[in-house]
Amino acid sequence: MTTASQTALLLDRPAQPAELADALRLGQAPVVEPGAGQVRLRVAAVGLNPVDWKVARAGSDAWTWPHVLGLDVAGTVDAVGPGVSEARPDLEPGQRVALHHDLRAPGGLQETVVVDALAVAHVPDAVSLADAAALPCAGMTAYQALVRLHAGEEQTVLVTAGAGGVGGYAVQLARLMGARVIATASPEKADSVRALGADEVLDYRALGSPEAVARAARALTPDVRGVDGVLDVLSSESATANLGALAFNGGLAYVGGRPDLSAVPGFTVSPSLHEVSLGAAYSAGTSRDRLVLAVMLTSLLGMVESGDLDPRVTTRVDLADVPAAFEAFASGHAMGKTVAVLAPSA
Repeated sequence: MTTASQTALLLDRPAQPAELADALRLGQAPVVEPGAGQVRLRVAAVGLNPVDWKVARAGSDAWTWPHVLGLDVAGTVDAVGPGVSEARPDLEPGQRVALHHDLRAPGGLQETVVVDALAVAHVPDAVSLADAAALPCAGMTAYQALVRLHAGEEQTVLVTAGAGGVGGYAVQLARLMGARVIATASPEKADSVRALGADEVLDYRALGSPEAVARAARALTPDVRGVDGVLDVLSSESATANLGALAFNGGLAYVGGRPDLSAVPGFTVSPSLHEVSLGAAYSAGTSRDRLVLAVMLTSLLGMVESGDLDPRVTTRVDLADVPAAFEAFASGHAMGKTVAVLAPSA
């Protein structure tokens, strides 16, 4: 019996970003049948994220080699596995969908991919599949962080890297929630971050250190009381410094690294900390948590459909150019979202 095959971007070994051009190659991978609770998607577009190249550096114990990267997938339902009609009766072949995929499994940089049906969101007709693929990881990270920070009216929120993937969505969403937004960006990106909705943009280069950024953000608040929330996407060092930007009872959501809480004397500022890790919905969560991924993405797609949220697709690449895109990400100065397009209609 012959197993059907498909074109895929194969990662042969763990690799640093500069090595991905050698470690990644176009090749053939098997077409997999969906198992219980799974659907197979015909991939149209894949949103590229820093987490892709970061996990490629060491690989995962769950992987078999060669591995296929790609967590943010948009396409059409190609086949439905057993039990899906009970758990997700709304999913049928031919429907346009998107999701944030399990990083332990083969990803979307191939013609078809098998995914968890619970995490899948429907893509509105008015939203392109390329735009849908840009949203999941960065958009849901920003959304979840701001919800957990209770961002809203009469709140001031500091967003680091406001021109990046997570930061660019966070600036827009915080403004939609009614918050006053302070963001960090380089001078050449400041105007674009203001256009997304930032009230103030801090030049992190001129300020020179995370501690100086925190002081500058605090200085922009009434009575120098501090900001009500911080979304830090950078590092443990930056997150720790930004504890100093917080007002009393303020909250800090972090993505790039945990802050050192010992930097704040106990029972003074009383900060709340929020660790945001979407992928843990698969590894540490339950079916309910995977369904929450679909609900969040559905909400974001609705905002794109209504014109309230710009998906910010700045670069489209084909499968062969993905390694160069990952290397560019690693420079740390990406703006907007890069999407690998596998279907011309995306």
